[in-house]
Amino acid sequence: MKKVFYLLALLGCISYAEAQPYCKEVASLKGEKWWGGFVGIGNMMPFPSSTREFDMSKENFNNQIVPFMLSSAGRYIWSEYPFKFQLSNDTIKIVSEYEEPVLVQAGKTLKEAYLAASAKHFPPSGKLPDELFFSKPQYNTWIELMYNQNQKDILDYADKVIENNFPTGVFMVDDNWQKYYGNFEFKPEKFPDPKGMTDRLHQLGFKIMLWICPFVSPDSPEYRMLAAKGYLLKAKGSDLPAIVHWWNGASACYDMTNPEAVAFLKEQLRNTQRMYGIDGFKFDAGDVGYMNGEYDYYDKQANANTFSQRWAELALDFPFNELRTSWKLGGKELVQRLGDKDYSWNAVSLLIPDMTTAGLFGHLYTCPDMIGGGQFSAFLNIEAGKFDQELIVRSCQTHALMPMMQFSVAPWRILDKEHQEICARYAHLHEQMGDYILQTAKESSQTGEPIIRSMEYAFPHQGFTECKDQFMLGNKYLVAPMVTAGNNRTVILPKGIWKDDQGKTFRGPKTIQTEVPLNRLPYYVRIK
Repeated sequence: MKKVFYLLALLGCISYAEAQPYCKEVASLKGEKWWGGFVGIGNMMPFPSSTREFDMSKENFNNQIVPFMLSSAGRYIWSEYPFKFQLSNDTIKIVSEYEEPVLVQAGKTLKEAYLAASAKHFPPSGKLPDELFFSKPQYNTWIELMYNQNQKDILDYADKVIENNFPTGVFMVDDNWQKYYGNFEFKPEKFPDPKGMTDRLHQLGFKIMLWICPFVSPDSPEYRMLAAKGYLLKAKGSDLPAIVHWWNGASACYDMTNPEAVAFLKEQLRNTQRMYGIDGFKFDAGDVGYMNGEYDYYDKQANANTFSQRWAELALDFPFNELRTSWKLGGKELVQRLGDKDYSWNAVSLLIPDMTTAGLFGHLYTCPDMIGGGQFSAFLNIEAGKFDQELIVRSCQTHALMPMMQFSVAPWRILDKEHQEICARYAHLHEQMGDYILQTAKESSQTGEPIIRSMEYAFPHQGFTECKDQFMLGNKYLVAPMVTAGNNRTVILPKGIWKDDQGKTFRGPKTIQTEVPLNRLPYYVRIK
């Protein structure tokens, strides 16, 4: 039967190769499991024995893409270019328009595969984003203000952070603060004194970031000026700027493959910083999924993936940065964030596998999604009796011992005093753990090892391949939050001696049942 399958698979590959120059098949070893490609589907990993086909040149699942696959048996696959892949009965079929991806036997474990690939293909830069990210929460105005960003409500949000005993930190003003896309001035009707606003936020103890995108509103003064300079992406076969359809409509777009255009944009951002006292930017968009039209890039060899990479590379010049999507760039000093998830227990359960997957792709400094979810519609017209406050608390606890945590929906608006105080407590726990998290981040910048590590990575071949509800924070802490409703969970401890957050000591390997009341986040310190 196996011979028949491999013959059919080979025939399929040959027929595919008639249209595509490179086709490769990799049969899994006994018990071997694979991760790869897309952070946004990390919750599917390790992949099941059969999947649909995935195409790195056309989709990004609202998150980062890396042309990389790695396995629990110490093997990895790498290409410099996007490729398609599909698993069928534990065999990976890969098709590339550019080159044959390489298959490397780097060792016998997931960790050995990762470290070998990291050293060769995405080595750590030795640099970090701003250190504040690792010890203070972030506050993003998206859920509370949506497209009504305005000075009064922003200052009110910041004041309430302090009034409700949450730590100050990084404050992100989201989309629609500017006059229009491609312009970097605050709307005067919404922000009567933007410099006064940022001065006030600084006085309160916040750093300030602004949402930006690579798009330019058509027929604006900026559009006409950028078009005349040749700085905009062009429609294929034309000298006219292309119009890109994205989630906020149809816009022209900076050609990020044009060095002069990038330098010009960078200077606009520097001017914005000088004018308003801004610390950095949230670099949104740049999704491969939105850049698949017929375009002519300045760089004739470029494609949608190149564009995504160049947009993300712009952020390297700004220590306060955040990205939700990128192409490659593992090991770089970029804050990557998980894509917006909905308000649900399922979404909470996705945080750990997506975060550990980001680490396995070299995105060392990743922030989970906004606490409680990043889809604003879930938080409109809330009926107190029907709203699940437990979910918000458990989401907050799951964030607390990750490299970063980000609030958007205001806890003081949607939670009663008891649940709000628990969230504040875990925001302070994150702050208290800041020295350890920062030290681990500094080590990661030298070694390339993830800050958040999957259990299989940290404890290979001990039965953790499918473990998706606990993780390691560095080499010291095993964290096992509640990611489902309830107050009891199973924790699987690896070999060694562990002390939990309540002072109890356990010798592993051991499976334990533990009570998790709403005000508890179970974690275990490695003693030996």
